[in-house]
Amino acid sequence: MPRYTAPLKDMQFILHDVLKASEQDIPGYEELDPAFTGAVIEEAGKLASELLMPLNAVGDQQGCRLENGVVRTPDGFKGAFDQMRDGGWTALDCDPDYGGQGLPYVMHTAAQEPFVSANMAFNMYQGLTHGAYSAIYSHGSEEQKQTYLPKLTSCEWTGTMNLTEPHCGTDLGLMRTKAVPQDDGSYKITGQKIFISAGDHDMAENIIHLVLAKIPGGPEGIKGVSLFIVPKFLVNEDGSLGARNGVVCGKLEEKMGIHGNATCVMNYDDATGYLVGEAHKGMRAMFTMMNEARLGVGLQGYAQAEVAYQNAVDYANDRLQGRDVTGAHAPEKAADPIIVHPDIRRNLMDQKSFTEGARAFTYWGAYLIDRAHRNGDTDADGLISLLTPVVKGFLTDKGFEMAVNAQQVYGGHGYIEEWGMSQFARDARIAMIYEGANGIQALDLVGRKLAQDGGKHVMAFFDTIKSFASENKGQDEAFDRDFLEPLKAASKDLQAAAMYFMQNGMKNPNNALAGSYDFMHMFGHVCLGYMWARMGLAATNRLAEGAEDTAFHETKLATGRYYMARQLPATKMHLARIQTGADPVMALEAANF
Repeated sequence: MPRYTAPLKDMQFILHDVLKASEQDIPGYEELDPAFTGAVIEEAGKLASELLMPLNAVGDQQGCRLENGVVRTPDGFKGAFDQMRDGGWTALDCDPDYGGQGLPYVMHTAAQEPFVSANMAFNMYQGLTHGAYSAIYSHGSEEQKQTYLPKLTSCEWTGTMNLTEPHCGTDLGLMRTKAVPQDDGSYKITGQKIFISAGDHDMAENIIHLVLAKIPGGPEGIKGVSLFIVPKFLVNEDGSLGARNGVVCGKLEEKMGIHGNATCVMNYDDATGYLVGEAHKGMRAMFTMMNEARLGVGLQGYAQAEVAYQNAVDYANDRLQGRDVTGAHAPEKAADPIIVHPDIRRNLMDQKSFTEGARAFTYWGAYLIDRAHRNGDTDADGLISLLTPVVKGFLTDKGFEMAVNAQQVYGGHGYIEEWGMSQFARDARIAMIYEGANGIQALDLVGRKLAQDGGKHVMAFFDTIKSFASENKGQDEAFDRDFLEPLKAASKDLQAAAMYFMQNGMKNPNNALAGSYDFMHMFGHVCLGYMWARMGLAATNRLAEGAEDTAFHETKLATGRYYMARQLPATKMHLARIQTGADPVMALEAANF
């Protein structure tokens, strides 16, 4: 049976030694002292290990089932969901006016990580609800907020997002779901949506669907899309539940992973819906939910890598196979544990250096969101907008790769279901696809985000790295050599790629788009390199101050040096690919594939 332990020390290190949370000028951050954050994440880790992790295999093996029009979740899910709800874990960063605790988003992010590592499919129920809360909070009317937000905050009601239809996914302008206006101001929603995570289940009194649809007579394409609230049960004026609405789960999808989450085909037949925001402006409201979801999915990528890594380390220390080529490590045993072998070490170091760098990157992203929302910082808002496709695309690509690497440590046992490693890889795989497949993330990054506001935000990113390097150069010779110099070299590669797009993309847009995936990965490596430089600086400083836990900080430095030496040079490979342009990619006619 796999196990999971929340990496509390590493989480605290990022919050306090790297981000210096309690020293920031963001409202609410003054309360984030180590004792407070430690208590929150320690309890989250305990729930993850003791409540959610034992249900992970249960959810995978049982899945959800559709019985007489009702979706049943796996054994133990409802009781665990009640416990999470009663503990207030669904409301950490929600507005106190609607029953939330009002903590910064960075604390929501930190608390979510253990839940995702322990049981990704289970956590999706509350994750989608948080996204629905955010969309209504940002774009709903006052009446809609009063009606829906308190129940979504508490997860007495849960939420979904309904975008995809059988014939269209990314190109939402092709959707056919229609919304016909009614005399009372409501709409009748008719159509079918597919791949709806948590679309129906037995753990909440009501499910609030956020549905994209077209009002007849509106503009063609994406400009004619509107967003609607469509509750499973209609809500009476006094807040009580009324009649069943015209929305049902027609089918549960049979999936590769996340079996414990109900992925539904949702059929809308003259269902009553209520417009959110302005007519024909639905994508603006839905993107509030989608962008939050994309950051959450990036977290899923490294959180699955983390739990897979922990178990791979355990196995590598226990499994006896062969001898250390430099001399027997355990001569009293028939063989040495496989962790003595350099290739196993390489595999584990790839995983460790990725997950720790990804955690810092994700927490930094949450910090930028807090700065944007709580301080009204438009620069922070622009920067996290730029970085969102990198968080989603790079962290999920590499997260799946690391989950597979962890599985590889087990050899043949990694392929056997009872060992549990297969589930981590299968669950991690979906993160590369949903909330916008990663190829779309790369196109968004290169096609939209780089040029946003005249390229202001990507230039700000480069300036951030340049300032960090200049401010910290010369303080420690080893830090300069091992962290700053590799970071500067990688940043120059990224700038060269961006310059290539500027010089060649206008003449032939395919020159930019053919290199977009490489650029996303190059950008991700530079972001993790920047995070490792910040962590390396923090560890160096703590050791110079005489920190008690020298082993932790020395381990942090060794892991960071590995990433800078063995992973960050990938930027040169990606740059070389980008600079070949579109010709190698577009050389074949469609008939020749």
